[in-house]
Amino acid sequence: MLVIKRDGIKEEFNIDKIQNAVYQAFKATGKTMPDYLVKMIDSLFSQLDGNVIDVEEIQDKVENILMNDKFFDVAKAYILYRAKHKQTREQVKRSLDFIHKYIKSDNTANATIDDNSNVSNHNIAVLNSEIHKESNQEVNYKMLENKVRELYPDFDYKQMLNDFNSIAYLHDSSSQIGMPYCVAITLYPFLNNGIKDLGGLSAKPNSLESFCGIFINMVFAIAAQYKGAVATPSFLLAMDWFCRQEWGDDYIQDADKVVSYGKKNRTIKDQITQYFQQVTYSINQPASARGGQSVFWNISIFDKEFFDTMYGEFYFPDNTKAVWESFNWLQKLYLHWLNQERLKCILTFPVISVALIYRDGKFVDEELFEYTCQEYAEGNSFFTYINDSPESLSSCCRLSSKISKPQFNFTNGQVGEMTGSKNVITLNMNRIIQDFTRQTFGHRVDFEWQYINRKELKAYLCTILDRIYKYQTAYNACLTYLYENGLLTAYNAGFISLKKQYLTIGINGLNQAAEFLGMKCNKNNDYKDFCNLIFSTIKEQNTLHKTKELMFNTEFTPCESASIKLYNRDKKDGYWVPEDTNLYASYIFKPNDTEISILDKLYLHGRDFCGDNLDGGSAAHINLDTHLSKEQYKKLLTYAGEVGCKYLTFNVPNAECQECGFITKTPIKECPHCHSTKIDYYDRVIGYITKIKNWSSGRQIEQKTRVYSSSI
Repeated sequence: MLVIKRDGIKEEFNIDKIQNAVYQAFKATGKTMPDYLVKMIDSLFSQLDGNVIDVEEIQDKVENILMNDKFFDVAKAYILYRAKHKQTREQVKRSLDFIHKYIKSDNTANATIDDNSNVSNHNIAVLNSEIHKESNQEVNYKMLENKVRELYPDFDYKQMLNDFNSIAYLHDSSSQIGMPYCVAITLYPFLNNGIKDLGGLSAKPNSLESFCGIFINMVFAIAAQYKGAVATPSFLLAMDWFCRQEWGDDYIQDADKVVSYGKKNRTIKDQITQYFQQVTYSINQPASARGGQSVFWNISIFDKEFFDTMYGEFYFPDNTKAVWESFNWLQKLYLHWLNQERLKCILTFPVISVALIYRDGKFVDEELFEYTCQEYAEGNSFFTYINDSPESLSSCCRLSSKISKPQFNFTNGQVGEMTGSKNVITLNMNRIIQDFTRQTFGHRVDFEWQYINRKELKAYLCTILDRIYKYQTAYNACLTYLYENGLLTAYNAGFISLKKQYLTIGINGLNQAAEFLGMKCNKNNDYKDFCNLIFSTIKEQNTLHKTKELMFNTEFTPCESASIKLYNRDKKDGYWVPEDTNLYASYIFKPNDTEISILDKLYLHGRDFCGDNLDGGSAAHINLDTHLSKEQYKKLLTYAGEVGCKYLTFNVPNAECQECGFITKTPIKECPHCHSTKIDYYDRVIGYITKIKNWSSGRQIEQKTRVYSSSI
């Protein structure tokens, strides 16, 4: 007799498989399978007519035998046994389907459940990482659910799952289990102990060469414990210290002095740029511990006031202090070197943030301001952080954090560098607003912002936020449990403190929510009132929920993949979504708006619309079709300072010839060297520059709709 299996394949009937399954069911209940039952099963199937039987029919007959003989608990165990095997079969099928999808995909971002354009390679190592994302997500949700149940016994945990499938998004839930989000670290423990406390073998660096080598290992070791960015604000500060040890305190005056002899005589400056190359190229390599992603690495460039505040009282392990003159020379050298190096290879990282103080109508450090604008004019790509005081630090592609105590101490190092986000949960504002209007007005859509009761909307938002704080608190408890049991070694080693990191409330879909209420996303009072109500409400609730252990901030989140998922989810569920785009914007303005000017984009991200409410950061991405002059950039940065736009960048697509490798900082259709039309284009997907063809299909569609301005 033949058995038809679930996949349609026929194989010879084997009574031993049936008897073993029943035996396992008896074993699961702590009972012994009686001999007569073995004979009964054998007799039943030996008497069946026909040459073919379906596997489901076999299992139904076994269940009937067990039930008729009143082995109810065994029958239940047998049913569970069937269900478990069914689940295993389905999981295997999903995995096999994913493998096939990945093999056939043009890039990893289109194959995975959590698309990320920072995965450029398409190989077996990346496949083995991506295939676990679904199960990782299930485990992460379960961990959070269990902690919510523990902390809030009366809370309906099903509400959490419903929220994460509707009005909220848990970022990087498919990443490795139980990880914090992103971090800015102090290098002080590294300078004193190397990476031994991280589980590495390297002791503290004792030369410029060993500093660079061990620093690379440190970044990879810490990045393996985080889902997002790893910022090392004082990388160049520490490097300057080793340069001064290597060549003396006056090394910048001797920068052209030859210090390395051989086939290539190298000056001090040459040697330094060689170390730049070593560190930068190494960190841009795909990391197996991050699923084939390069480490999302950030560094900072500081003006004099930022430097004085952050490092004026900083002491290196040899009790010497930081020196502004040599540090400033080195940081400008790195900024310029990276721009030139990107003509050889379009390096994705580091994401650089130039921190400038603007006060009383001018930039306090005029020299660095001038240098910044010159670098922009020469095609450099980085972010600029502008504030009226050094009270906060931006260390990611937009995330900024308050620096409450920037002081140094010999135990903890540079405390002001320790910041970041432990977890990010983003609110889907378009869905929240539509749920509110449905609750208030039914399914009508013929109303405008003026008909909305502000107090009722605020109360509705607070109700949602109350649940979000519970989820964030539970997530923090999960991290604390891991930390207390020694699994988060970056914290135990002193690179960062859990208390210094924020739990971030993200915002997405704000433009679409405003459009739904009949507003235009430009400089108008209705849109300003709407933004201020949403932002101030969240800021207010963040303050109310703050404790000694918990800090909250608000960020206009980048949402590389989340913005697409939220848009598609809402569209599928019957909510209104705009048809002129395929995702929710990650800015106050709409990037496909042809009528809004560059100045207006900066204004919208300034104090009138954002104020201090978006204390976790927002980023004004100014897309240009060509690079502007130094004077034009000076005008734009000055205007940004005037209107309080704290974080911005300028994006001009870069191009690389597939035939000869020629790179240019502007988009071209034909290579001027070999005349090939096979051109790869690079752009900033959200926070980082990468090859457009590596983006997900959704992000590629969005990129084509972006407005690239040609003038101010």
